[in-house]
Amino acid sequence: MGGVVDCVVGYTGGKQKDPTYQNIMDATEAFMVEFDPSIISYEELLDAWADQHAPFYPSKCQYRSAIFYCSEEQRNAAEKKVEELGKGGQRSVYVDVEPASAFYKGEEYHQDFLEKQISARAPQF
Repeated sequence: MGGVVDCVVGYTGGKQKDPTYQNIMDATEAFMVEFDPSIISYEELLDAWADQHAPFYPSKCQYRSAIFYCSEEQRNAAEKKVEELGKGGQRSVYVDVEPASAFYKGEEYHQDFLEKQISARAPQF
């Protein structure tokens, strides 16, 4: 996606330090996106997230839907996007909007997961 500098899979949102997939404790699986706001806006990132996500069912902490913001502007944009997803209260949306906290990079096998899955299934000639 143009303007995305880096995307790292990991864990955040919990109080325990150093969560892992096998020992996730109270954290949530998440991805951290570094982006160039001169190329893509935070709102455009939220649009892309919403187009690929269906947060209409409650989930346990590990898989909950959440947006972790870094500024009041991001918080406002995230809350607006969640409201849009709920069509003004006509549909239940399960997305927590919280301030960003410590982020712990996930295991290597989680990084670029979809690309790895596609490569593993591609015919080898």
